[in-house]
Amino acid sequence: MITDIHVSIYHPMHFERGKNYCVEAASGIGKSSLLHFIGGFRTDYDGSVLLDGHDIRDYSSAQKAQLYRTELAYLFQDLRLFPNLTAYENVEIVNQQTHFRSKESIRAMFEQLGIVEKWDSPARLLSWGQQQRVAFVRSLSQPCSFLLMDEPISHLDDLNAGVMAEMVMKEQSERHFGIIATSLGKTLPINYHQTVQL
Repeated sequence: MITDIHVSIYHPMHFERGKNYCVEAASGIGKSSLLHFIGGFRTDYDGSVLLDGHDIRDYSSAQKAQLYRTELAYLFQDLRLFPNLTAYENVEIVNQQTHFRSKESIRAMFEQLGIVEKWDSPARLLSWGQQQRVAFVRSLSQPCSFLLMDEPISHLDDLNAGVMAEMVMKEQSERHFGIIATSLGKTLPINYHQTVQL
């Protein structure tokens, strides 16, 4: 269980489990890169990323795989859905690795987000906003110590953004994970302990 993340790349940053952080910067400054650095998807930086004091660059492939299954959950800016899989299959492909959620609880989240009618639709046929909500459900369908969300409401209206915020706060209250969310002017409407400027 990861309790803190220290990043010294742009400038020193410290993220604690159970707290909420908003990372703000202009387009192209490095918000997405920061989240990729934290997970070890990219290592082309000067400085360090320490997960509970351990440098992510020292993790083996097997350790990283375990990290993605149990410690770090992502909602990527480019969503990374499989276009030919259905909305539900895109969530289940992650859930079947950990058996974290029942099919019924996944369907309930689809209903809350107003996309249950897209359950059996291939992801490629969904609007970007609908795909964003599917990717959000997928990010909540695994255990984690930190939930990292890259511009999670960029294509959502205020109503759906509010629903997403309520859902993620309920999950956090039950599971005590940390939230690191990036923003380019449109911010997930939750209470943040700190706003980080890159």
